[in-house]
Amino acid sequence: MEETIKDPPTSAVLLDHCHFSQVIFNSVEKFYIPGGDVTCHYTFTQHFIPRRKDWIGIFRVGWKTTREYYTFMWVTLPIDLNNKSAKQQEVQFKAYYLPKDDEYYQFCYVDEDGVVRGASIPFQFRPENEEDILVVTTQGEVEEIEQHNKELCKENQELKDSCVSLQKQNSDMQAELQKKQEELETLQSINKKLELKVKEQKDYWETELLQLKEQNQKMSSENEKMGIRVDQLQAQLSTQEKEMEKLVQADQDKTEQLEQLKKENDHLFLSLTEQRKDQKKLEQTVEQMKQNETTAMKKQQELMDENFDLSKRLSENKIICNALQREKERLEGENDLLKRENSRLLSYMGLDFNSLPYQVPTSDEGGARQNPGLAYGNPYSALHQEMPYLQSR
Repeated sequence: MEETIKDPPTSAVLLDHCHFSQVIFNSVEKFYIPGGDVTCHYTFTQHFIPRRKDWIGIFRVGWKTTREYYTFMWVTLPIDLNNKSAKQQEVQFKAYYLPKDDEYYQFCYVDEDGVVRGASIPFQFRPENEEDILVVTTQGEVEEIEQHNKELCKENQELKDSCVSLQKQNSDMQAELQKKQEELETLQSINKKLELKVKEQKDYWETELLQLKEQNQKMSSENEKMGIRVDQLQAQLSTQEKEMEKLVQADQDKTEQLEQLKKENDHLFLSLTEQRKDQKKLEQTVEQMKQNETTAMKKQQELMDENFDLSKRLSENKIICNALQREKERLEGENDLLKRENSRLLSYMGLDFNSLPYQVPTSDEGGARQNPGLAYGNPYSALHQEMPYLQSR
């Protein structure tokens, strides 16, 4: 992960409040060759959870706060902490940013709260063959080196004592962390339920709020309408007060009219009583008329049935009449033929038709009598005698 210009999160926490055992640095060399990149290997313990702004710094041995870093690199968050390989991490420091002196330094893991979670053993930046160089020093320099070694030994002993104390503290913290982890899981479960409930409550409140806003808008609109209505009512009230004065004045006149109306009401009540009597009589008359109407309808139905029969008979008679009319015309034609035949016979016999004592009847006489001028009478006189019988049918 590349180094950024932005400063990492630090704090003024002293060494006594640090937790050096939560991140362990692996494969730390006693010295690193200047001018080369340095790779830092580290491992997360079981219950340690890295965060986004955690970082690893190079500190000079003897530092007091996390603000005294020389350089730093951001850590890379693993994708899956449950994977064993995810516990093994590394960062690379570029040679350009590394110290150029031969002082003792160490790696420190600092979380985003500025608290140290792990520290490595001290190391130096110097050439690999430096131990083979013969150093000629003075007695004063030897004493100074011995004094420095004593201080380093003392500091080392303090670090060992601190490490023992930290290991004990780490065991206690591990047990407490396990307990806190269980409590955290319980709280997370409760938190999920609460979040679900809060979401449901939030949705309900949002719905309620939307309804209240709509009601508020309606109320504002209604208030405006009510303001206009109040002005109208005040104007109407002023007009009604004036009208009330007129009504009070007119009330006296109407009181007198009311007395007169009472008298007329009594008279009308008597008239109404008589009208009710008349109404009862009318109802009885109407009921009688309904009965008569029912009877008339029955009679009308009977007459309609009878009229239908008569119409049917009339149609039949019309057919018979037409047949008789045609028969009459035929007989008249035959009668004319017979008359001409009689005239011819009489002329043949030398007799005058007008001098005969009997005349041949015409067709208007209906042929009821026989023609005496014929030797055997009128052979069609029987048909004319049957006509009244056919017409009666």
